[in-house]
Amino acid sequence: MAWSRILVVMAATSMLGGCAALAPSDRPAQRAAAFDLVGRIAVTFDGRNFSSGLRWQHAVERDEVWLMTPTGQALAHIQADDEGATLTGTDRQTYRAADVEAITRRALGWELPLTRLAWWVRGETVPGSQPAEPVRDQQGRLVRFTQDGWSITLTHPPAGEAGGMPRRLELARGGHQMRLVIDSWRDDGSP
Repeated sequence: MAWSRILVVMAATSMLGGCAALAPSDRPAQRAAAFDLVGRIAVTFDGRNFSSGLRWQHAVERDEVWLMTPTGQALAHIQADDEGATLTGTDRQTYRAADVEAITRRALGWELPLTRLAWWVRGETVPGSQPAEPVRDQQGRLVRFTQDGWSITLTHPPAGEAGGMPRRLELARGGHQMRLVIDSWRDDGSP
């Protein structure tokens, strides 16, 4: 999808008013441990495609995500905490919503399930929600499962290699498919 279309979609969404807050049961009771990752994301939705670089700083109290062009220019900067989410586009307009899922659905046309993804990128399931059909590799690592309507496939580094976090995630729900490739990872080790 051309970057100009993304900007048009983001501008159009600024006219949409109001945000429905997530019910408490829609949010995990716990937050995943802090990390910082750099990678690439590719999304297929409604017959369209989106791809960009990704930088994600996840802390217990806050998330920051940058979607970037191959040259490193920010296409969108997303900030989220318990108070809600904001997305600032290349046009410097700031959009607000109750959560990242709602703001990306409105502004970009596809949902970034950030709250759950913070667990999945670690190779873990979201606490408080039972995963279906979990499949593990010989080392006991999750490689495939379904949770909260999403089908998740994880690709891990070879056994014994340093940095045991998944390198690639593939998510699917309905006609929505997402692939996240993690190029570098820093685990802050804090809860």
